[in-house]
Amino acid sequence: MNGGQQRPAFGLSFDPRALTDLLQAPSDIRDLTLAYLQEVVNAERFGLRLTGDLEGYRKLFVDSRKEWRVVYGVRPAPEVSTHRREIHVVAVRPRAGNDVYDTVGARLGMARRPLSSRTHAARSRSPQLTTRGPVASPGPLPSAIPGLPRPAHNPSHHQAR
Repeated sequence: MNGGQQRPAFGLSFDPRALTDLLQAPSDIRDLTLAYLQEVVNAERFGLRLTGDLEGYRKLFVDSRKEWRVVYGVRPAPEVSTHRREIHVVAVRPRAGNDVYDTVGARLGMARRPLSSRTHAARSRSPQLTTRGPVASPGPLPSAIPGLPRPAHNPSHHQAR
């Protein structure tokens, strides 16, 4: 195309609340977010995949200290779009206290906090705990059964005279 610019691979849309997030973010975060989103739309950058309840979404680390996140999904673009798929930004928020993930969960209509796959695994019961059969009751000691050899007496246990 003209001027060495390529055609974007994806369209771009924002949840209206994510646009508010972006406008309220510090100016350096806002600038970095827009630059990174341009790279995502051009298929030059991809965020890390989220797991658990937020599977299907991705996160971008915005700043070098990884304090701010952008959470987005890739979804089919509207029919009127020139793109087949679009990047849909759900939230631009600080990570502190899982604020960004709680916000994304609320914006996606989740009734509870979204959980990661690691949290799901930690909270699930082990299959070994639920499939155990009956526990055998302990029997008598072998030394108490008639006809079996008795333990040898240790000469060091004799009392001194």
